[in-house]
Amino acid sequence: MKRKIILTVLSVVALVVFGGGVYAYYLFHSVKETATKMHEEVKLSTPHEAPKITPEQNNEHIEPISILLLGVDERKNDVGRSDTMIVMTLNPEKKKMQMISIPRDTRTEIVGHGTVDKINHAYAFGGPSMSIDTVENFTGIKIDYFIRVNMEALSGLVDAVGGVTVHNNLDWTESGYHYKKGELSLDGKHALAYARMRHDDPNGDFGRNERQRQIIMAIINKAASFSSVTKFDDILNVLGNNVKTNLTFDNMMDIQKNYRDCRENLEQYEVKGKGEMINKIYYLDVPDEEKQKVTNMLKSNLDEN
Repeated sequence: MKRKIILTVLSVVALVVFGGGVYAYYLFHSVKETATKMHEEVKLSTPHEAPKITPEQNNEHIEPISILLLGVDERKNDVGRSDTMIVMTLNPEKKKMQMISIPRDTRTEIVGHGTVDKINHAYAFGGPSMSIDTVENFTGIKIDYFIRVNMEALSGLVDAVGGVTVHNNLDWTESGYHYKKGELSLDGKHALAYARMRHDDPNGDFGRNERQRQIIMAIINKAASFSSVTKFDDILNVLGNNVKTNLTFDNMMDIQKNYRDCRENLEQYEVKGKGEMINKIYYLDVPDEEKQKVTNMLKSNLDEN
């Protein structure tokens, strides 16, 4: 059975962070109700001071923020694992958005569990809080917010924005659908299959993660246009049933107002390492110099260097 890939984590960001003022004017109460349903606080080992995301006075400085996107494959009687982990940073002054993918097989300390294991196991052991603690330890930065989505959200959200367009670098056929090279227009079902594929990709998980980020940006760009979003009830229903986040409704409104221009300048990167077998289990070993490179990239966009 194919491992399901979750990338609709992005859709909360796409629809409530970058979706524009339409929510405030036309769907205020519906969105607030959905945001309340999605809200989930986390207890971290080291509590954080909330970043300043809205100015108290005109032209007052607002701070860059970090968001951990968790795509979780939830199964019956199983809490699931975070098979998609992306650290997103938003810098409003630089108008820059950063998306750093952490491969699920990355071997690291699981903070709070006392083990060294695959990074995606942190969610299975301790939910969002352990995932945040572990990612903070791995990257060397503070995570301000998290957004967790299960796979059921993908097809509905892609369809709700009227489908997405991506540029495909490979040629393959899956489930009777031909993914030809070049520009592809995908509905929800085919976008999910596009994001899942890895066995026919010479780059394996790395190629799949690249396609995940493609879908992320395709949805963000589509959702940023009011004219493309015609099924608000469908979108809100999918989000409310499949998303958890420690962002409040007010946080979402502040971010969409003050950080929406960050998508003008996108930096994408995938953490690199070397595969190895330990006790017959595959891990991705990330060298210290690569970890430092990732830390420096993230801190640069968070203005911490």
